[in-house]
Parts: sequence; structure tokens; C-alpha cells
Amino acid sequence: MAPNKSAEAKDIKAAMAGYLAGSLKLLDVRPVPGDAAIHDVRVLMKKHRAAVRLIRPLLDEAVYSREYLAGRETGRILATWREMAVLRKTARALKKENPELFVRLRDNEKMQGLLRKPYSTWDEAGEKAGAVREVAGRLKKAEYRLRFLGLNEPDMLLMLGELDGSYKTACQAYMACRHKPSARLLHEFRKKSKTLMYQLTFFRHLNPAAVKPVEKKLNAMTRNLGKYNDLDQIIQLTGYRFGAPENSDTDNELAIVIRDRQERYLMKVWPAAYRIFAPGKKLQDILGITF
Repeated sequence: MAPNKSAEAKDIKAAMAGYLAGSLKLLDVRPVPGDAAIHDVRVLMKKHRAAVRLIRPLLDEAVYSREYLAGRETGRILATWREMAVLRKTARALKKENPELFVRLRDNEKMQGLLRKPYSTWDEAGEKAGAVREVAGRLKKAEYRLRFLGLNEPDMLLMLGELDGSYKTACQAYMACRHKPSARLLHEFRKKSKTLMYQLTFFRHLNPAAVKPVEKKLNAMTRNLGKYNDLDQIIQLTGYRFGAPENSDTDNELAIVIRDRQERYLMKVWPAAYRIFAPGKKLQDILGITF
């Protein structure tokens, strides 16, 4: 299938407005939004940034940089809050599956701190409320600026070129982490794959039978990579170093449990990743779209 130059991109400006409006609605909770709401806001803002990257050739470079960096900054402000919420959830899941191990970890202050309920003090809740106000202010400004972006007739072929660029970037990230699957490289691969997944939304209508299965594979793959990363962050937070002589037997046991779970997640990632990103693959062939 070959889209023509004037083919309508699937409501990209309306979608971007929806991401911003949805985020503002989620943040409009007192005293502060819950962890799930913050997660949803961060997802919406990642989708917004992916869309901004997709329309880059349609914007002045200064406008593109302003909008992309503005979206990234909102994510940065909420990052620590969300990351701690994810680590807390991950730690609790580990405790539920390994109760005897966590009895022996009762003297591990960092792990016990993770297991505590959020908002343990009014000061902490107050800091979060301040962050929410700052993010909401930034999103309202982005909403206003969006009205003046000339995207009423976006060029489909230029956008497909950007999509192909995102695919090639994800392919490079795949090859890097497949060669050496470090936590850092796997995290980069996950981020590039998510960008591609969010961008595919705008081209689904061109060939749904081919695009939807790719989106589904990317969604499952990035979820498993996310769980891998969450477990790695637990290791980092506890200060554990593999092979260090000061490690206790309990610390080593926790590391083994975590590594085992990480390996299981990776085993689910590689088959789907290979089908999408293996050397020689081309996005046009995968999606059945000529551009």
C-alpha cells in the first residue's frame, strides 16, 4: 500500500491536544494525584514527545526543540516520584513471593524504606503538590502553543520518513543490547521501541492487519523490558555490588532471585524483538506500506 503525499495523518494535532488535556485532568486532584495517575501522565507525555518527533520535518527547528524539550522537562519533574512508586511496587511483589527472605532483610534500611507507604510526612506530600503545580503550568502553556502549530494538513510521506528513522534507531539499539545486554543498553532499547510504538498509532489506518500485530509485540516487549529495569533499579538502590566481599548471604540470595526474574523477562523479549528488528528487516516490509 502506497499512501499519497496528501493522505491525512490520523488526527495528530487532535491527539497531541488530547495527551495534554488528559494529563491536566489527571493532575487535577487534591492534595496530590496517586501513583497510578502520575504513571498515566508520564505515559501521555511520552506519547506527546513521540508525536512531536514525528512532525519534526513540519516544524521550524527552534519550534521543534522548544516543544520536545518542554515535554521532556515535565517528565523529568515527575520522574523521581514515579520511579519510587514503581520500585515500591516491585519490592512488595518480591516480598510477597519471597516472604522468608524478606524476614531476613528486615535490617536492610534501604529495602525497608522502599516497603513503607508513600507520603509518610506532610513535607513529602507538599513537595509533590509543588511538582504537580509546576507540571500543570507547563502543560497549560504547551496547550496554548499547540493551537498555533500549522498541522491541519500534515505531510504523510514526511511523517513516514520520521517513522522509518525511529525504526532504524530502535534497530541500532537492539543490536547494541543483543550484543551486550547490559541494563543501560536494554533501557535505551526500551525507550526507542516505545517511541516507535507510540508513533505507529498514527499509521495504523493505512494497514491495520499488519500494524496492529507489531504494536502488540512492541507493547509486550517493552513491558518486559520495563520489569527488567525495575529489578535492576532495586539492585542499584540497595547498593549491592556483584562479587563484593562485604555482601551478606541474604544480599546474595536477593540478587540471585532478582537475576532469575530478569532472565525470565529477557527470554520473553528476544523472540519478538528479533522478528521486528533483526538485521535485514525493513519497516516498509513489516508494515506492508510503501514509502
